[in-house]
Amino acid sequence: MKQVIAVMASVMLIGSSLQAQSDDVLVKITPDIPWLYVSHLGQKVKIGRIQDTTNRLTDDYTKTSRACPPFCIHPTKVNDKIKTIAEVEMAHFLKNRVNSGKGVVIDARLKSWYELETIPSAVNIPYTVMDSGTKKTAEKVFRLLGMKTGKDGKWDFSKAKELAVFDNGVWCDQSRRLIEGLLKYGYPAQKIVYYRDGFQGWKLLGLTTVVQKENVK
Repeated sequence: MKQVIAVMASVMLIGSSLQAQSDDVLVKITPDIPWLYVSHLGQKVKIGRIQDTTNRLTDDYTKTSRACPPFCIHPTKVNDKIKTIAEVEMAHFLKNRVNSGKGVVIDARLKSWYELETIPSAVNIPYTVMDSGTKKTAEKVFRLLGMKTGKDGKWDFSKAKELAVFDNGVWCDQSRRLIEGLLKYGYPAQKIVYYRDGFQGWKLLGLTTVVQKENVK
């Protein structure tokens, strides 16, 4: 399955508060979470916010307008059964679900975007993988998420990972397309949350991102 990515790479941090070694930092994630740690490609990564209060975005995510269609503003909810979250909930998901091994953050964007820059701990399952709409592809994704089939040959979702899915932001529908594919083949809706602000929202708040620099396969 070529589009489901396994990456072996060195990691470069962008926008972290690594210089701060105490809880007394100027720009915290929340009043009680100055920063948090996750693992990304086997490396410990500290997620914080840029401490420079004069910092401004300078890349493609500063754009306010994109041609619609296809880059239209999308609804807050991708599905009535799927919970929508924002940055604080994502921070708690990383801290409590990802770090405990119960949750996975999924970057639904194309491989090239994931390799360019992503949220720490995220794995890449491009939306195009589920767009193919085949049961065989869905089975490969489910195995990637650590699931197995029961004795009856059906998928056992009792130990399914909790998933937090994101894409480029409110003008991007890649998360919706990936989530629809997961639901189509039975992934439990209660195990999926949708981070609607996506990568643009993450960067806008100066949160740490990572870049896969070398040896991408």
